[in-house]
Amino acid sequence: MVAAASAAGPAQRVRQVLDPVVAASGLVLEDVRVRRSGGRQVVEVLVGPDEHDERDVDLDRVAEVTRAVSDALDASDPVAGEYTLEVGSRGADSPLTARRHFVHAVGRSVRVRRRDGEVVAGRLTDVQDDDALVVVPVTPGLKGRPPRVGAPLTIALDDVADARVEVDLSGLGPDDDGADDAGRES
Repeated sequence: MVAAASAAGPAQRVRQVLDPVVAASGLVLEDVRVRRSGGRQVVEVLVGPDEHDERDVDLDRVAEVTRAVSDALDASDPVAGEYTLEVGSRGADSPLTARRHFVHAVGRSVRVRRRDGEVVAGRLTDVQDDDALVVVPVTPGLKGRPPRVGAPLTIALDDVADARVEVDLSGLGPDDDGADDAGRES
């Protein structure tokens, strides 16, 4: 078994060390990449919530898991030489590739491309126990007209070729930018 571990690439060795560490933090290890950037080695670790965790991966959770990840890598030394450690979560525009990604996207606008090429854009309303998605298609209204809402569609996860959350910032106005009002004078 020692020979197999040493034959694995650096990303696989890092993954073997970090899987239990990240799981102990209540998160899922999404991806590990070891790459070179500007002559330096970078270990990039992406984490996410598990399927049953309703909390987002905020900065506090990333900071907490970063300390545990750093300690584990220092103790086991799976990457030769010096490196920069980057720990973060999947971006909002990351593809939805696992059931847990869809579970966390319930209630959000998604664009799903089926294996047959058909594209469904709408609101993800459910992920069923039999690994099927329920999407309510929404077609944007034109020239001030309201959007058209279709009948719910059930799509098997196995039938999904690509899916992403659609980030919609169109409803934000100058006074509704999501910024905190702290520091503003009344």
